[in-house]
Amino acid sequence: MNGTFLKTLLVLLILIPFTINAQRNPAKPADEAFAKQQYTIAIDKYKKAYTKVKKNKEEKNRITAQLAECYRLTSNYKRAEASYKRLILNDWDKRNPEILLRYADALKINGKYEEAIEQYNAYAEKVPDDPRGKRGAETAALVQEWVENPSKYEITNIKKINSRESDFAPAFTSDNYNEIAFTSNREGATGKETDNWTGESFTDIFVAKLDRKDDWSEPVLFDESETVNTKANEGAATFNSKFNTLYFTRCHNDAQKESGCQVYMARRTGRNWNDPEMVDIKGIDTMSTIGQPTISENELIIYFSADRKGGMGGKDIWVAYRDSKSDGFRRPLNLGDVVNTPGDEMFPFLRNDTTLYFASDGHGGMGGLDVFVTTIDTAGEWGVPQNLKYPMNSSQDDFGIAFHPTEEFGYISSNRSGTRGEEDIWYFIEPSLEFTLSGTIKDDRTLLLVENASVKLVGSSGLSVTTITNQDGFYSFGKSQMETNTTYDIIVTKPNYFNNRGTITTVGVEFSKDFEKDFLLEPIPAEPVVLPEILYDLAKWDLKPQYQDSLQGLIQTLRDNPNLVIELAAHTDTRDTDERNDILSQRRAQSVVDYLIIRGIEPQRLVAKGYGEHVPRTLKKDIMRDGYLFTEGTTLDDDFINSLASNSEKEAAHQLNRRTEFRVLRKDYVPQATNINIADVNILLNPDDNAVFFREEPKTGIYISSCVIEGYNEEFAYDRTSQPMISLEKALDLLKWGAISKDSFEGDPEKILADNTIADRAIINIKEIRIANKTVKDIQLKVTHKLNYDLVFGDDFLKQFGNYSYNTETKKLTFE
Repeated sequence: MNGTFLKTLLVLLILIPFTINAQRNPAKPADEAFAKQQYTIAIDKYKKAYTKVKKNKEEKNRITAQLAECYRLTSNYKRAEASYKRLILNDWDKRNPEILLRYADALKINGKYEEAIEQYNAYAEKVPDDPRGKRGAETAALVQEWVENPSKYEITNIKKINSRESDFAPAFTSDNYNEIAFTSNREGATGKETDNWTGESFTDIFVAKLDRKDDWSEPVLFDESETVNTKANEGAATFNSKFNTLYFTRCHNDAQKESGCQVYMARRTGRNWNDPEMVDIKGIDTMSTIGQPTISENELIIYFSADRKGGMGGKDIWVAYRDSKSDGFRRPLNLGDVVNTPGDEMFPFLRNDTTLYFASDGHGGMGGLDVFVTTIDTAGEWGVPQNLKYPMNSSQDDFGIAFHPTEEFGYISSNRSGTRGEEDIWYFIEPSLEFTLSGTIKDDRTLLLVENASVKLVGSSGLSVTTITNQDGFYSFGKSQMETNTTYDIIVTKPNYFNNRGTITTVGVEFSKDFEKDFLLEPIPAEPVVLPEILYDLAKWDLKPQYQDSLQGLIQTLRDNPNLVIELAAHTDTRDTDERNDILSQRRAQSVVDYLIIRGIEPQRLVAKGYGEHVPRTLKKDIMRDGYLFTEGTTLDDDFINSLASNSEKEAAHQLNRRTEFRVLRKDYVPQATNINIADVNILLNPDDNAVFFREEPKTGIYISSCVIEGYNEEFAYDRTSQPMISLEKALDLLKWGAISKDSFEGDPEKILADNTIADRAIINIKEIRIANKTVKDIQLKVTHKLNYDLVFGDDFLKQFGNYSYNTETKKLTFE
């Protein structure tokens, strides 16, 4: 990173002791500038000093090490790489192994991943207790894969608001989310001093706004009264949830006295901002250096970045608590080694109080600073941070993220390729998922394209749409006809063909996709179709269980083609009398029909017919039976069977004659209406199971589990402080399904159900809700129009089912 007072939070001073007499030390002025974090000044002075110590190899290496740090801290990674390389060639890493780590970082930022992995591994071998070596090697090996398989976000540079200087640390300024504040040292900033770290101007807070045409306004100072913006460095702003209180960082950088950076707060009165006050945090004073605050929704928890005693190494994320907004914050606590590393963790951003984004160079990543995300569980423990990967992160520095609280868009700072200035503000969004479906329909027998076939798309949401194939057998459904998180049945029909069907799903699909699904339609044959072999005991007609599976294909065909009426025909061999064979075959055909009826096929669609020995089989293809080949076109009548040479061959022919067939009699059957009383529907639960699984939403940390409400399986979200609520959409579903009625509402149903909807905050009386094997009766749910989940249950409600606990390891919600 280049450019501003906030970057002073990155400093990792490597002041290597030296014993040269101060009066004769050419590097003394450079060391003093370095100690004051005046890196641009230090670079020039170190270069001059280097030319004066040609004969002192030890001092030359020390100066090179200091120069390398100056280049790193001013983001001149190419020169940093060259300097670190020179030090390693001179074995300086044996004195300070961290040179290997810094060299690896520079190589990775410069896109030299294989060389970077080698240096990370070398550092890990020398300093095995520092996780940065192993993490660096692992993530460097993944960079190419991340680039080739980008995440779902799209990111673009906001050229209209970026300058040739540093623009970073965006924050939303209102609940319209159409204006951002950001930090910049562009022309027009109030502070006129020069930051000797980078040689650039001091920073101020600027704002820019989107108009109705999505065009950005010209950025202007956040305030021009020098109330918030002053001659000091100001930046890294954040706002409370009501957007009437501003928290920001101010570094006085007084040349006359030593000073640090602190978090300030200003409240808005009307259109003006009151004079900022330093936020009262125990143990923090004007000599402390902290910054980049982010605040909880109730303003009782503050997170910030600082290099403090008791930290993990470099800059860490710290947290402080208070009991009320009128109190000061208690002494800060380090977030611990799950979040913090020996490197730098900076620019925290708290989303919905449960998700923390931050920038780090200690967890491994694509280059310099990468943005990571972690969520807090119900026990108050932060999870292992996850890299946001490409394209949110790049091989350069990516930091200072700001997310919309509920929608998947926001802003991020970066100096990646394509940046206009030192750092730019970039816009990111998870684009709306769009799906299409297309394919071709062919005749299974001829492979010719089938025109005018009907293709019906039926979604799990209940919506359906139908199209027909064109002369090329092609069908398609557009993006407006398909939804996210939906499973679709595709049903293909055409007269004189068996129906065909398939399934696709958009559930869990993270990227827009064009689905392709081709189908073959099988013509309905005029002649009987032989079913897979069904064998009976001698002179018996009972359908054996082991042969019931042979009928599954026919059952599915009948289910897929509800307009067919078929004949089930049974045939015997020619042994025994005609009369007995007729009776036996009729009974065998009837046993198949009876089984199909048990499996849900309507009796009116089935005709049992016994043909006895009267219709010997004519083979439609070559068949091998018991080692004997029977060729296509052969009719297995008595003359043929008697001509066979052996009894075993004759027995094989008799087996082929004993068969069950079906043929289509009609194609115009109208299915009978089925009325199922919802009261008769039983949902089977394991009576011994007092637990249900839950999942944790990655973006919000909300627990999602399942329940049964009025006989319907539904999901609910857990919000500890919430009363039981139901969304408008789910309440309408229950009403349409008949699970509730107008009489289920508290109050006048005519008013509550006016305008073909349900009034916001209406109360529904629910007879029964079941979770696991626990049931609660006579519950009241409040209808909430803006609810983000179908159902939301809180602590008080779940306690009605008994004492409960969420186990984040087994992912089970258990009731005692």
